[in-house]
Amino acid sequence: MPTPLTDLLSPIRRRKPRIGLVAGGLGTYWPQFPNLLPQLQASASYVSERFSQMDAEVIDVGFISDAQEGAAAAEKLRQVDCDLIVLFLTTYLTSSMVLPIAQRAHAPVLVIDLQPTEKMDHANFDTGAWLAYCGQCPVPELGNVFRRAGIPFRSVSGFLTQESAWQRISRWINAAHVRAALRHARHGLMGHLYPGMLDVSTDLTLLPSTFGSHVEVLEFDDLRVRTNAVSEREVAARVALAREIFAVDESVDEDDFAWGARVSVALDQLVEDFELDTLAYYHRGLEGELHERLGAGMILGASLLTAQGVPTTGEFELRTTVAQLVTQVVGAGGSFCEIQALNFEDSVVEMGHDGPAHLAVSSRDPLLRGLGVYHGKRGWGVSVEFDVRHGPVTLLGLGQNSDGSLSFITSEGQVVPGPLLEIGNTTSRVDFGRDPGEWVDEWSATGVGHHWSLSLGHRADDYAAAAGLLDVEYRHV
Repeated sequence: MPTPLTDLLSPIRRRKPRIGLVAGGLGTYWPQFPNLLPQLQASASYVSERFSQMDAEVIDVGFISDAQEGAAAAEKLRQVDCDLIVLFLTTYLTSSMVLPIAQRAHAPVLVIDLQPTEKMDHANFDTGAWLAYCGQCPVPELGNVFRRAGIPFRSVSGFLTQESAWQRISRWINAAHVRAALRHARHGLMGHLYPGMLDVSTDLTLLPSTFGSHVEVLEFDDLRVRTNAVSEREVAARVALAREIFAVDESVDEDDFAWGARVSVALDQLVEDFELDTLAYYHRGLEGELHERLGAGMILGASLLTAQGVPTTGEFELRTTVAQLVTQVVGAGGSFCEIQALNFEDSVVEMGHDGPAHLAVSSRDPLLRGLGVYHGKRGWGVSVEFDVRHGPVTLLGLGQNSDGSLSFITSEGQVVPGPLLEIGNTTSRVDFGRDPGEWVDEWSATGVGHHWSLSLGHRADDYAAAAGLLDVEYRHV
């Protein structure tokens, strides 16, 4: 049985999202209905426990009963720098109790109202018992006040153990993962723009101003120096690792394989030294000089880094590495791709790319194939070939609008079996349930650009939620 990829390549660990949690109800009720507060606090404890089981750092600031306690909770949450604040409405409370939290904590807010069970026991309920089911009562009030205050409003209504409601809540936790990753990301940009690709060009201030990310501008000499320092022992170890992960085609030249392994070791060092979360690169080069060889030798190491959770992508595609980071942190992988051809007989769009691939989304052992030339690029060496796992997939691209702002753009389809090119590309056949030509026209009209991330599962709702938390435009085809 083959060794799992996660045992061969240690996933990169990132800062978990910080979720601020506060529950509340109107304190006027407590002396009127002595049994109410203990019931609501038990519900709050259940919610807190559910959140503690999520892959996040949860800061529970407790239960508030009036506006003063709400203001105190807001100050605590402001100090811990949350990625998302969850406000649990256990019964009616006034908007004055929670507006300071939304205003002062400087984080997006999710309102949840989860009544104890599916329905009330009408024949046996008194006013106190009913109030435990009244968490929905203030939701329209908060929606109104948030809108008047210019605060985005989002909510999940349901009952305490309703799994469909918790699935909707988990969508916002996934969005918080994205917000946390992008707020603290360090994006490497090495080399120069692929000549003529105007869509790829990205203002380096755009990511810091939109997300809070950092863009580290690198030289290919940063990689060259580290490549020269790689030992023969390290090269041999990397070749051995690659043979465990990849099927190696007979077309692979051993010298090219060793060079790709050497560059791979150096790439790992580069990522570590600059603490990178992503890396986009391109260098044209000339007549086989060293920088050209470095650019051509990137694919093995870039694919290994991408599999570990550090998207490493060619053609200077900074925005697409951001899209890959988004799909990565929600657990959907994300391989670099573009449109390759249309099959009107089978109604599929064939898409993929030469170069770096996300090995974790492969439907089979990824193949290393030797190439005498990279199409449209200088250099030669080894490339990765596979088909993305069959089943539901979601595309995520980052578009840029005429005013310079970013947008998240998605489309959902199915990867289906069928004939594929064997040219060292990550090619997949994606069925969008419609005429492929019409899909291309609508997809292109969104302003998505040349490349995007191909991720596993139908995750458009997750990416839409992330766009909402990040305050960027969202479009779906």
